[in-house]
Amino acid sequence: MKGHIKERGHNRYAIVLDARDPQTGKRKRRWHSFRGTKREAQKECAKLISEIASGTYVEPSKQIFEAYFAAWLRDWAPMKAGPKCVETYGHLGRHLIAEIGTKPIAQIRGGDLNRAYRRVVDQGLSMRTARHVHMLARRVFLHALKVGDIKRDPTVEIDAPKAPRKEALALRTEEIAKMLAGLQGIMRTIAVVGLGTGIRRGELCALRWVDVDLKAGTLAVKRSYEETRGGGLRLKEPKTAAGRRTISLAPSVVTCLQEHRKQQLEHRMRLGQGRQADAALVFPGDEDQPWKRDLLTNAFGRAMASIGLPHRLHSLRHTHASALIASGMDILTISRRLGHTSAALTLGVYGHLISSKDGAAAAIEAVLKLPT
Repeated sequence: MKGHIKERGHNRYAIVLDARDPQTGKRKRRWHSFRGTKREAQKECAKLISEIASGTYVEPSKQIFEAYFAAWLRDWAPMKAGPKCVETYGHLGRHLIAEIGTKPIAQIRGGDLNRAYRRVVDQGLSMRTARHVHMLARRVFLHALKVGDIKRDPTVEIDAPKAPRKEALALRTEEIAKMLAGLQGIMRTIAVVGLGTGIRRGELCALRWVDVDLKAGTLAVKRSYEETRGGGLRLKEPKTAAGRRTISLAPSVVTCLQEHRKQQLEHRMRLGQGRQADAALVFPGDEDQPWKRDLLTNAFGRAMASIGLPHRLHSLRHTHASALIASGMDILTISRRLGHTSAALTLGVYGHLISSKDGAAAAIEAVLKLPT
């Protein structure tokens, strides 16, 4: 096994490896591009020779990023993510393709990715979007590293774009009173259930009467709705075991749901439709079909704006979490109720609401206080 380097310009070298095919005995030459000093190129050449001799050498992929990403999005992403998530990957991937799409995936470095992130921001998009692009790149290159298509992951060469943390926006006490006094009909019931359970928008849209036990005062979250541009409205199971949960209901929430169901039954009787099925949706849209999530968000937002409140549907979930934190409930119980995968996630979103007055200093003082 032999190897040597050829200078191609200032700090640009070609590493040439000569080996013989063990099956045919024919000479095979491998070329690698390298940027750096001559000494660094010589070290890299020696390293590659050692890898070939030990059997750990990985042939760099010559496939350009655009083609590699398309294959990953088609064949691998659907194995780990749902249709909506895959659709988002495709949208974010366009930012990477615009900057590194024509470059062989094995030659992409951290600086190339950083230019892609800068391009996102220069287009007027947020740092949060740039961070999402980085997270997608991380998934693609980690996959390429695992299957042996690249030897190094360029995403570890740079830091992820830093996005400002967006604090949860919750309703104040006086705003809650104004909302409950001003909203009418189904929007008021949605507000009460959202405040009382903290369930997500898609979970709210998929909630069925069979999932609600008014006698026991519980609500079971078993599924959710998501929307994709290609497939439309799609029913899905919770992503994690934590997402499938049973939530206890406050008496006022039970009373509100009882009245809501009574009104639904009376409406059906007036139309001559008979008894409502247990599997019927608690909050149906037009013609008893599920709400599309964005339509529900917009409808609720308009209802709130009509009574002079700037909050949107997701504020109900934040307000629910805020109320539990203010009550002194432990963070693990709150996390389970919200369907978070871990208490750390709950702390990351709502940690700023937790009071710093934990009483520890007074407790330690009481322990250390000696009798006189």
